[in-house]
Amino acid sequence: MLRNAARQPIHTRAPRSRPATPTRRRSAGFTLVELLVALVILAVVAAMGWQGVSAMARARDIGATASERTLRLSALVAQWEQDLTAIYDSPQVPGLSFDGAALRIVRRNEGGVQVVVWSLRAGSWRRWASPLAIRSGDLQQAWLASQQLQGGEPGQLRLVEGVTGWQVYFWRGQGWSNPQSSGDLVSSAPAGQRASEPSLPAQKASEPGSDGGGTARTASTASVRRTLLPNGVRLQLDLPEGRLQRDLMLSPQP
Repeated sequence: MLRNAARQPIHTRAPRSRPATPTRRRSAGFTLVELLVALVILAVVAAMGWQGVSAMARARDIGATASERTLRLSALVAQWEQDLTAIYDSPQVPGLSFDGAALRIVRRNEGGVQVVVWSLRAGSWRRWASPLAIRSGDLQQAWLASQQLQGGEPGQLRLVEGVTGWQVYFWRGQGWSNPQSSGDLVSSAPAGQRASEPSLPAQKASEPGSDGGGTARTASTASVRRTLLPNGVRLQLDLPEGRLQRDLMLSPQP
């Protein structure tokens, strides 16, 4: 009996499999809060980047403006020195004078002489040049016109803006002094006897103010007392960047 029992197969009960329950999976994408946080971060980064680019652009513009202004000032100082080195000390009018507001220079130029005025008006440093003069009368008229400038005359150039003040000094052998102080006087030959005078002949009878005769009016033989030119000129120009100072020694007049 035991033998028969051993021969019978033993049936084991297979474990019952549990039915698969659906698991909740997270959907792909971002939530609204995550999108808002990302947008805020992007806005902050963009603002920081724009500020950096704007600062670089401003620095570039400021540098370009400063460089252009420096070059312009260099060119103007060179023109200033050119005018002073070409002074013509005429017996008719002073070769160099400063009244506190304007510096007047009689300078040689190709074909004659002309009056040049450097002045400061409404924060603008300006330069005016008269037409060329080849006669004494023309030079005197140009000198008178230079004392009546209003700022809008032809030939008047606005050179530098933002000038708060300026001052000119003359070197008269003992040091820098006020140009309006009296200088040394010297006797000069009459206009008709100066060999160095560049094409400024005496007025002819046909010119206004001549004597009505058919001959030219001769120059006076009396010597002329005039102020001796200084040995040097100092320019002080007050700019927003600081004070510009330039000294120039003048060549002796013939």
